[in-house]
Amino acid sequence: MQKLTFSQSLQQRLSPQQIQFIKLLQIPTAELDQRIEEELEINPALEEGKEMQEKQKEEEYGESSEQDDYADDFAEYDSLSAHETVDIKDYMSQDDYSGYKMYSDGWDDEREALPVVSINSLMESLEEQLGFIKLSEKEETIGKQLIGSIDDDGYIRRPVRSICNDLAFGQNLYVSEEEVEEVLEKVQKFEPAGIAARDLRECLLLQLERMNCHTEECRNAITIIDHYFEEFTKKHFEVIRKRLGVENEDLKEAIDLITKLNPKPGGSTGNESTAKYLMPDFIVTSENNKLEIILNSKNAPELRVSRSFSDMLDTYDKSDKKNKQVKETVTFVKQKLNAAKWFIDAIKQRQQTLLRTMEAIVKYQEEFFHDGDESKLKPMILKDIAEKIDMDISTVSRVANSKAVQTDFGIYPLKYFFSEGISTESGEDASSREVKNILKELIDSEPKHSPLSDDKLEKQLKKRGYKIARRTVAKYREQLNIPVARLRKQL
Repeated sequence: MQKLTFSQSLQQRLSPQQIQFIKLLQIPTAELDQRIEEELEINPALEEGKEMQEKQKEEEYGESSEQDDYADDFAEYDSLSAHETVDIKDYMSQDDYSGYKMYSDGWDDEREALPVVSINSLMESLEEQLGFIKLSEKEETIGKQLIGSIDDDGYIRRPVRSICNDLAFGQNLYVSEEEVEEVLEKVQKFEPAGIAARDLRECLLLQLERMNCHTEECRNAITIIDHYFEEFTKKHFEVIRKRLGVENEDLKEAIDLITKLNPKPGGSTGNESTAKYLMPDFIVTSENNKLEIILNSKNAPELRVSRSFSDMLDTYDKSDKKNKQVKETVTFVKQKLNAAKWFIDAIKQRQQTLLRTMEAIVKYQEEFFHDGDESKLKPMILKDIAEKIDMDISTVSRVANSKAVQTDFGIYPLKYFFSEGISTESGEDASSREVKNILKELIDSEPKHSPLSDDKLEKQLKKRGYKIARRTVAKYREQLNIPVARLRKQL
């Protein structure tokens, strides 16, 4: 027997305006221009230029009941307005929804990095070099496939068998592994040295062989990489010295030569014209002991609602409302006008949120922004700033994860100013960044032939008044990309 039951549930749903604001808030300044260009292309009701006066807009829009003041939605962003919210699925396609979830819930590591714009011509350079050597049509196709398989750091990590399969399925060209190996040997002679290697050992060997030197140190270096690579990676120098039958000084010269080689040949090449720059979202300057915060002008674009679209709406409103075609046109125009207004308001709200967040960070870390002394950075977490600006922690996180600030002492990502607190003997909290700096200082000054273990580093930090466990020392050391003591050992 079936039963009918009633149940009440409380759900939070984001309005379209809030979704748009979230998306705009998290993108860095370098990508904002592109996002605005996309909106200008898809929405003819949006134009570049100064926004019209409120009075003019009221006259042109007629302030119909269907055109609400969307600024109110943004003002209530953190509390999620209960009025006129819609199901996200009704508002956008499944692909759009996936993109929204991806950027808000799982902002990946690469996106968290500072915006770097680069123009890389490595592939073009390699293809140009491929054209300089005499190859058959078949070999040239194999060569292009190999170049296309090169990773960003300059390695080919796909097995030769897989490349043969790619040629067979993708280009209907059946080749043997030996044929691919022959062309690979030619590609590996291209610039930069070490390109198209299949692992680090082969990459270093290619660079050493390219030197074509006949010195003892070069021959020892090749022997070390060719026969004792595992011992070299583990820094078992005494084992290598005995097997080579050389003195300490000779071994040191060979090791020095190896360490000067490039482990990532794809990262820098003489033939490549690369332009890289960091674009700060804020500029903080100190004048007469007073800090001034300026928002990057690219964060404040001049946008307005199209006057022609407003006039068009007015014209259609006065026409025959019963005509189906006219009714559809009016609906389309209203949707575009509303979307344009939403976008302009979202941009304004983005500016306000960025400034409020940055002002709170500067006030919290005021001592650092005056003189740039890292030891003056206070422990600060997302919750501290969220409470100060009366916003949700997720909002502060979206601002901090992808933004940077230019100071009198350099450019810093906003995440740089957030750190945990470490207790000291005096009972005060010290920033984990301060502890990391001292840890790096201890490691830099340690005896190179006998590096300090994590236990010894823990004791050294305790002598300086920092109560810190050995596992925390190991965690901070790994965050600083510093290897364990055994791998730091030098001759």
